[in-house]
Amino acid sequence: MHPLLHTPLSRRTALRGLGVSLSLPLLEAMLPRSLHAAPSTYKPLAKSGAKPTPRVIFCYVSNGVNILEWMPPDNGKGYKLSPTLETLKDHRENFSVLTGLGHPNSTGGHSGADTWLTGANLRAVPGKDYTNTISADQVIAEKIGAQTRFPSLEIGDMSGTGSALHSHTLAFDRNGTPLPTENNPQHLFERLFVPDDAASREATLKRYAEKRSILDDVLGEAKALDKKLGKSDQSKLAEYLASVRETELRVQRQVDWVDVPKPKVDPTGLQLNSKPGDAHDRPMWLDVMLEISYLAFLTDATRVITFEWAREAGGYGPGGQNHHELSHHGGDAGMLKKLAEVDRGYLERLNRFLTFLKSTEEGGKSMLDHTMVVYGSGMNSGERGDHSPKNLPLLVAGGQAWGLKHGQHLAHDPEKHPPLSNVLLTVTQKMGVETDKFQDATGTLTGLA
Repeated sequence: MHPLLHTPLSRRTALRGLGVSLSLPLLEAMLPRSLHAAPSTYKPLAKSGAKPTPRVIFCYVSNGVNILEWMPPDNGKGYKLSPTLETLKDHRENFSVLTGLGHPNSTGGHSGADTWLTGANLRAVPGKDYTNTISADQVIAEKIGAQTRFPSLEIGDMSGTGSALHSHTLAFDRNGTPLPTENNPQHLFERLFVPDDAASREATLKRYAEKRSILDDVLGEAKALDKKLGKSDQSKLAEYLASVRETELRVQRQVDWVDVPKPKVDPTGLQLNSKPGDAHDRPMWLDVMLEISYLAFLTDATRVITFEWAREAGGYGPGGQNHHELSHHGGDAGMLKKLAEVDRGYLERLNRFLTFLKSTEEGGKSMLDHTMVVYGSGMNSGERGDHSPKNLPLLVAGGQAWGLKHGQHLAHDPEKHPPLSNVLLTVTQKMGVETDKFQDATGTLTGLA
């Protein structure tokens, strides 16, 4: 093997000829090997020390799939895995394939991430181009989030919130406000597992005192203003105050946990330098973010995670492919073949994550038995690349300890189907939230639980 694969070039390396010495620019070969992502060597733990509890991670892939190679040819318990789903054959009994479902209120296109967990009609409010509602993960986080240091984690391949119709996040609060994502593995790991020093503790308490003072002032002024407003403005002000109170709760939660030690986790083997926007790093970045999610569940740092693997109308496939371009395939056989390769590449990463969860014993079962994994897209690129909100690709894995049923294909008529919100309501209830309502759900999904 070439020695450059083992030893980085010196920064002093120069080209010499005709008596002239020219310094080279900074090359990748000059960087320390530790800065180059490599296939993960991280291994799952044999046993979890966490108390068995319901958990959920929502994993989103953009731009739809090659539905022709995704859809199983038959349904029920004895269904045949499709060419794409063969990637998950080792976990056949641990997941259900759900087809034909969609969000009736969605307009389709590349706004799928905005509505995948909300089911909202983004143009429901007259005079507004965009209005979202609360996502299922945040319904869950509102009820159980106080039990963990982090009520929920938001991860994505692009940080922040993005823009309306092209969100970088799947999570939206009670007012439909997007919650920002983290895309840097190192930052996410430090947030979860690196202890705060004394200075950080004092800074947190100082921020709390300052924010608390500001919030008190805002609430006081709002109460005085409320008496002068009409009913419509009072309603808008009430929404704003609800957002203020949510901020107050988040700030208070930081203080409640400031003196609780973070769990100790050894980062050896985690490729924390992986970058989502580097085509070479993509598989390693996906793996390390899923590994950190596994560790967050293992240490009970959170029980609710949303992970947007790539943003709509952009981003890379798992191998650096131009996934967005392939979704506009127009029925071209060559593009459909490449799109199926992207789908299988993503499922290879999912398969590895499911193996991690299944390999770790927890309370006499596996972590997968206690963890629900919802995987899919908010868009169907169809047979002609038409970007439909119908017949969305969807898998639900794990959670058997809480009553989910798997090893089946639950097929529905794309034109006459229960809303996808029925799946979200099912998962919400299995997470311990006592409710029979979510968005346009007509009930839980028959056959899934």
